[in-house]
Amino acid sequence: MAIKNDDILAYHLGGKIGMRTTKPLRGPSDLCLAYTPGVAVAVKEIARNPKTLATLTAKSNLVAVVTDGTAILGLGDLGAEASIPVMEGKAVLFKAFGDVDGWPVPLNHCRANGANTGRTDPQRVIDAVMALAPMYGGINLEDIAAPACFEIEDRLDAMLDIPVFHDDQWGTAVITLAAAMNYCRLADRRLADLAIVINGAGAAGIRICEMLKAAGARTVTLCDTKGVIRADRTDLNAKKREHAVQTKAVTLSDAMRGAHLFIGVSAADCLAPADVRAMASYPAIFAMANPDPEIRPELVAEALGTKPYIMATGRSDHPNQINNVLGFPFLFRGTLDVCARSITLSMKVAAAEALSRLAQQPVPEQVRALYGESFEFGSHYIIPKPFDRRLFVEIPLAVARAAAASGAAPGFDESAYRQALIERDRTRAFLQA
Repeated sequence: MAIKNDDILAYHLGGKIGMRTTKPLRGPSDLCLAYTPGVAVAVKEIARNPKTLATLTAKSNLVAVVTDGTAILGLGDLGAEASIPVMEGKAVLFKAFGDVDGWPVPLNHCRANGANTGRTDPQRVIDAVMALAPMYGGINLEDIAAPACFEIEDRLDAMLDIPVFHDDQWGTAVITLAAAMNYCRLADRRLADLAIVINGAGAAGIRICEMLKAAGARTVTLCDTKGVIRADRTDLNAKKREHAVQTKAVTLSDAMRGAHLFIGVSAADCLAPADVRAMASYPAIFAMANPDPEIRPELVAEALGTKPYIMATGRSDHPNQINNVLGFPFLFRGTLDVCARSITLSMKVAAAEALSRLAQQPVPEQVRALYGESFEFGSHYIIPKPFDRRLFVEIPLAVARAAAASGAAPGFDESAYRQALIERDRTRAFLQA
C-alpha cells in the first residue's frame, strides 16, 4: 500500500480532531441549562460533593494525551509542536477504537532549566500533569524519552487517583506479549523455555522485558547500542541494571545465536541476515522499529528460505503488525468503565491474553472484506487486526475482570458489563470516527 507524502499532508490539513457536543443547544432554554444560570447548580453540587465530578462533567471518558516531544515515534527529539500530529492521531484512535475522548496536551518548558530543547526534567512534566489532571479521567503519556519516562509514570501513578499509562512503555509490551504467546502456541514451545533477545533498551524494550518475565519468560537478553546489557558493564542506568545478565555474549550477533525470539524496538537495518540464520529452528522475528524495521521481511525470507518462521513488524503494510492501537484504547475503556485508579500489571497481562485468544478464533467476514484477505491463525496471522470489532468487547472485559480480581472494581457484574459493551459497540460510530 503506497501512500504519497502529498496525500498524507492533505489528510492532515486542518488537523485530525475537533470538539463535539454531547448535549443539544436548540434555543434559550438549552442555553440556560448549558451555561448561565443553570450551570451554577452543577458547580455548587460538585463543590458540595466532589464525587459528582465524574458524572456531571466529561471527565469520566476524557483522557489527556501528554508529551514533551522528546521521543516522537522513531524520529527522536523534535519538540512539543512537532509532536502534535502524533497526539492528534492518538486522539483519533482513542475515539475510533475505544470510544474514549482523548485530547492532545503537548508540553513546552519541561526540559532542564525550563528550556524547549534538551533532556526532560521529570519534575516539570509531573507538575504540569498534576495541574491539568482535574479535567481528565486518565493520563496517557506519549513520546517521552527514557529514562525520564519511567520516573514520570511511576510518580504520577502514585500521586493521582486516575490511571496513568505510558503507551510507549506498556502499549507495545502488551501487544508483544500477545504475539509471543501465539508464537509459542504455533511452535509448540513454552514461554519459559524461549531464548529471547530484545534489541532496544529504552521505554518499550525495558517494559517488554518486564512483561515477558511477568508472564513466565526466564531467558531474556536485553541489548542497547553498545551491545548486550551485561552485569559487568559500568555504563548502565538503574532501569537497565535491573535486567543485566551474566553472559559471554557481547554483541547483538552473539546474543542471536540459538535465540528463538527476536524483538526489535530499536533502529532500522541493525539486524543482519546472518543473525537470523543463526537463530534456533522455527524462529520468530518481531522487527518493530518504525517506519523501517530492524530487518526487512524480504531479507528474512531470503535468509531462511523454506524453513518455517514467523515475521512481524510495526507496519500496517506487512502481516502481523504489532502496534499498540490494539492496546491503549481498550485498556482505557475497561479501566475507565470500572473506575480503577490504576492500570496494573495484571490488567495488562489480561489484555495480552485476551488478544492472544482472539487471534485464534475465526475472523469475522467484516474484517476479511475490509482487508481483502482471508485470515486464519498461523504464521501470517498471530495477532488480531485493529478493525476487528470484537476487540471492543473482549479486551475491556478482560481488563475489567482483572481489575475486579484485584479488588479495584468492587461490585463488578461481568455479565452486565459485557452486555453494556455490546450495546455501546452497536451504537458507536466506528469506521467513521
